[in-house]
Amino acid sequence: MPDLPEGVVAALRAELPERCLLTDPDSMTRFAHDEAEWAPHGKPAAVVRASTTEQVATAVRICSRLGVPVVPRGAGTGLSGGANALDGCVQLSLTEMDRIVEINPREQLAVVQPGVVNDDLRAACLEQGAWYPPDPASSPWSTIGGNVATNAGGVCCVKYGVTRDYVLGMEAVVGDGEVVRLGRRTAKGVAGYDLCGLFVGSEGTLGVITEVTVRLLPGVRAPERTVVGYFDTLVAAGEAVAAVAAAGVVPSALELLDKHCLEAVDAWKQMGLSAEADVLLLGRSDSPGAAGDHEVETLARCFDQAGATWSAVSTDQHEADALFQARRLAYPALERLGPLLTEDVCVPRAAVPEMLARIEASARRHDTHIANIAHAGDGNLHPLIITAAGDEDAKLRAQRAFDDIVDDAIALGGTVTGEHGVGLLKRRGLHAELSPAVVGMHHAVKNALDPRGIFNPGKVFGDPGS
Repeated sequence: MPDLPEGVVAALRAELPERCLLTDPDSMTRFAHDEAEWAPHGKPAAVVRASTTEQVATAVRICSRLGVPVVPRGAGTGLSGGANALDGCVQLSLTEMDRIVEINPREQLAVVQPGVVNDDLRAACLEQGAWYPPDPASSPWSTIGGNVATNAGGVCCVKYGVTRDYVLGMEAVVGDGEVVRLGRRTAKGVAGYDLCGLFVGSEGTLGVITEVTVRLLPGVRAPERTVVGYFDTLVAAGEAVAAVAAAGVVPSALELLDKHCLEAVDAWKQMGLSAEADVLLLGRSDSPGAAGDHEVETLARCFDQAGATWSAVSTDQHEADALFQARRLAYPALERLGPLLTEDVCVPRAAVPEMLARIEASARRHDTHIANIAHAGDGNLHPLIITAAGDEDAKLRAQRAFDDIVDDAIALGGTVTGEHGVGLLKRRGLHAELSPAVVGMHHAVKNALDPRGIFNPGKVFGDPGS
């Protein structure tokens, strides 16, 4: 209906405080998309900057009544288009819901609103002797709600798991605006279906998360020791990763950066990394005593046996931290070179060398510049396809390389996304990964929990050809 946007704006204005509502096109622009530069986005009818669960419920109730799409949004650091606006939608910005409600070290849990920034929660927990492990590269800016929506990972996931492993419960607005509590606060609980687990990684397609209860670990940990390896080729570094997995060692981090990443970081921060190696592999152990000694010795041996040109156990904590900081800087450093099409495939660890070889082959086949960073220890690879701004031919070649990488990951027994989500960019791959029967099961769950079809429609399981 042509008057639908005006109708929903009038209804929102009638029931919400004026400060919550943005309708000026210029003001809404920054809310219209996330960091997935190539994902399409539309123009919202309004942005609701909610500060309470009641405001979220009011907005959802109005949208349900009028049949208007609702697109939840956190900090906008996503890389798959999951938070991108649809024409005529209402975007629910949750960044103002940023209160840490409770940190309870005795019960090893915290309760937070969705707009709490990841690093702020981690810092607040450490002050009380507790630790919240998930640490996506965007942790200084990304929010817990967004982390839950995409099941975000991070550097320490190889040992400590992803966001899903730390979500005990949540409050969410569903259906026609009902507020429900899912999950639990107890250490154990198996009553009923795991509806809380369904919402983790659901990318806003089932409802709007308005509070999260997360599990914490003790904050006292052994000092981390870092093993550094330089390699001449990506495949050799991949062989080292496979060797570490085969040895049964679980490091607290195992990260990879290739020459393109090192050069980009050097050009930006003058760290001098690219003069030393074509591929850098960073391993860490936080196990205490003899167990830690065994882990770092095994890491170094695996690096050497895979063909490292140089390896060492770092004795300089400042230097080791700087190397891991370079890992976190790699993505923004590469962004300075041109638009990035960001991959996020995950393969079995034994398949890491072959997957890296296929990525290099795809770059050659499509004459495309691909840089590689990876949470290598759990097989989560992030090929970053770089194009010059305005070069449409390069963009087409990059898209073909992107599709090949997705297909190669599936062929090797992997998955199309390890932590960034499906959003808009990975829908074709998801339909290739899952059988029609399993896709149908997902649609059945979506239809049962969102009968009006208003929550982030078209994302994740939408038509891959649209």
